[in-house]
Amino acid sequence: MKELKKRIREEGRVIGSEILKVDHFLNHQIDPVLMLKIGKKFANIFQKKEITKVITIESSGIAPALMTGLELEVPVIFARKKKPVTLDEGSLVTEIFSFTKQVTNSVFIEKGMLIPGDRVLIIDDFLANGEASLGLTRIIEMAGAVVAGIGIVIEKSFQEGRMRLEQAGYPVFSLARVASLNHGQVTFIDEKQVQ
Repeated sequence: MKELKKRIREEGRVIGSEILKVDHFLNHQIDPVLMLKIGKKFANIFQKKEITKVITIESSGIAPALMTGLELEVPVIFARKKKPVTLDEGSLVTEIFSFTKQVTNSVFIEKGMLIPGDRVLIIDDFLANGEASLGLTRIIEMAGAVVAGIGIVIEKSFQEGRMRLEQAGYPVFSLARVASLNHGQVTFIDEKQVQ
């Protein structure tokens, strides 16, 4: 997605060789116009998968997931990182390690949000080691639903996330695939090095 790559080039900040900070338009301050375009792109890509629900993890995946759900006209579920007192004891739960925060979180979804027969699209802001997406696949399958696809806004292709997801049999589509983050520069898959 050319516009997304342009925003990464212009507003993204590389920290070390593994972190890409995009908090001016994606995961702190959100550009709703760009998010709508991202949602339309994901909806177009996955339109033939008969999606019945979109799922993400709070909080950075919510904006692109919501716009995708809007375009597909299906409900959007976000897994919670803290269990509220209103959540039933029979909720679905799994453990997920956060690469950027270096912590393991339990994530929760209310039982009944996903049902057998649901065809679920996972949407997330980043793919690094694949922990978040794999955690969501576990919750989806616990509910007896089917993972219909995984949509990622920015993939760090130099990490093992895509390989792990594909080896597990899940179809993955990323809007921007970053090949490397060296010396403060972003290199995209199939593109020359850019500032």
